[in-house]
Parts: sequence; structure tokens; C-alpha cells
Amino acid sequence: MRRSILFLTAGLLACSPRAASAEPAQDGVADLGSYAARVEMHPFESLTLTDRQFLAGTSEGAKPVTVAGLLRIAKPGSERLPTVILMHGSGGLGGNIEFWQRALAARGISTFAIDGFTGRGLTSVNTDQSLLARTNLILDIYRALGVLAQHPRVDPSRIAVMGFSRGGQAALYASLKRFDAAWNRSGVTPALYLPVYPDCAIRFRDDTALVDRPIRMFGGSGDDYNPAATCAAYAERLKAAGADVGLTVYPGAQHVFDNPNGPAHPVVAKGAQTVRACAIREAEGGALVEGPNATPFAYTAPCVQHDPHIGSDAAARAATLSSVSDALEAAFRRP
Repeated sequence: MRRSILFLTAGLLACSPRAASAEPAQDGVADLGSYAARVEMHPFESLTLTDRQFLAGTSEGAKPVTVAGLLRIAKPGSERLPTVILMHGSGGLGGNIEFWQRALAARGISTFAIDGFTGRGLTSVNTDQSLLARTNLILDIYRALGVLAQHPRVDPSRIAVMGFSRGGQAALYASLKRFDAAWNRSGVTPALYLPVYPDCAIRFRDDTALVDRPIRMFGGSGDDYNPAATCAAYAERLKAAGADVGLTVYPGAQHVFDNPNGPAHPVVAKGAQTVRACAIREAEGGALVEGPNATPFAYTAPCVQHDPHIGSDAAARAATLSSVSDALEAAFRRP
């Protein structure tokens, strides 16, 4: 049974004219308007499964798990609001998620931040990506759509999916028709997909057949964790297949450039694993293989490297916020 827990109510904001009409500050976040009118914690049921299980479309042997999402309702009242699902990366919920929660609230957009780790007993997988199969976060997104589809303050026709790094990969591939048909039981097709510095290193079967919705990707040319060049190659394949996809790459920007709490100058993410040198693809039966010899992929593979860099970038963060705001406005525009 799905449960809702009230986490915080900021009812006083409803009485503040400034809160109702606050303009975004220079960094894109308004002083008062960026606070939510109401915050709810929603536990929901998902599964912990292997990539092979997910790709084969079977839940047999998967472990049931309760994960959670934090719904920040942007405005008081009873109106159904546009909502963006936020899917974290390998480090879990962090400063970049809070930035987007507040920045989108300042624009009258609710957010649903999924915590895909705590319910699975995890805090981070940066240094051991084998702790959780990557496709689990795709499933969590689909299950979150089911939560939002039933919420009286959410407009199901105006839901977008945004993810970062590993979560950006999940947001990107949640758009695949094949995955959507196999796992999405919500009855909702997101209006827009927003992967931010995603990992595009895996070539899935039928990965150019997408649901009919736009994708807007963002990355940095300085990113040596999830290089933007890999996503550029995928974007070109998608465009050739007729998809509405765009990729914006910010010169010099590092991985997690949108995190205001990130280091001002690039630092090594010590021990973090990156598959930037891997050529991973889906083989028969949902197996993931790597390289010309189709060797079964594991994070002990020689192609897996370590110690990529991370760094905050205020200019890239502001530019992404502007582009994301424009993309959401276009996707959420009522006919």
C-alpha cells in the first residue's frame, strides 16, 4: 500500500505577496519563492534487480524494495501543477538536487526527488558501481510516475524526467519504447526527458526507438567521468532515426557542474569508477558485453578506469537552468 507522509508545510508563504510573485535571483533561485508550499515524503514499492532481468523484462527473482520520493509542491491551493522527477547520480541526493528543487519551485514547478539508495541500504556507489545495477533507477522512475499519476496536486500531462550522471542515464533510457512498454505501468508518458551529464556508454538493443517526446541533454567538454562525446554520438544516431533530441555541451565544464556545493576548481573523485573507455552493448538474453570480443561486462574489466574529476561551474549551471526552463515551458505548454 502506498503511504504519504507530511514532511513540512510552509503555509505562511501563502500569505506573502513576495512569495507568490517572487522573481528568480541572479543564480536562478528566488529568496522566498523557491521554498515549497508543501513537502511530502512518499514511500513507494520498487524492485532491486539485475540488468539482465530488467533487459529481459522479467521480475522473477527480483527483490522487492521500498524506496521514497520527496514531493515539493510549488504553490499553495488545489491546482494541479507541472512536476519534474529528479533522479540522483552515484553519490545519492546532494546539493545539485536541492538546487533544482528550489530553482524549479521559483518557477512554479513542483519536483519529486527520488531516493533510490537509502531503501536499498546504500549511500553511494561511486567507488563500486557493481553495488546496484544501473537499470534499477529506470524502474524507480517508472514507479514514481505511478505515484504522481494519482496525486491530486500533480498534472499528469505535465510531468518531466530529469536525471544526473547515473540518474541522467536512467532519465535518458527511460525514453526507450521497449523499456516503457515492459516496465511503465503508470499510464503516464513524460512530456520531456532532461539527462544532465549522463553516461551514454551502453548501447542497448533498439535504443533509437523512443517514445514520441523530446530529449534535451546537457554536458561539459571537460567532463572525464561521463564524456559528452559519447552522448554526442548517440544523439546523432537518434537524430538520424527522427528523434527530437538536443545536446548542449558547455566549454570546460566538469562533471556535476550544476552543484553549487561542488569544488570551484576541478578535483579528483578519488576511487570513483568510470566506464569512459568501455564499449558496452546489450547482447542476447539481456547480457551486457564489452569490446570486440563481446566479453561479459563487469566493473573489474580492464576498460573501467578510476579517479575522474568533478567541479562546479556557475556559468554552466545558470545556462543549463535557462535552457531547462525554456524546454519545460515548451513541453508543458497547454494546447
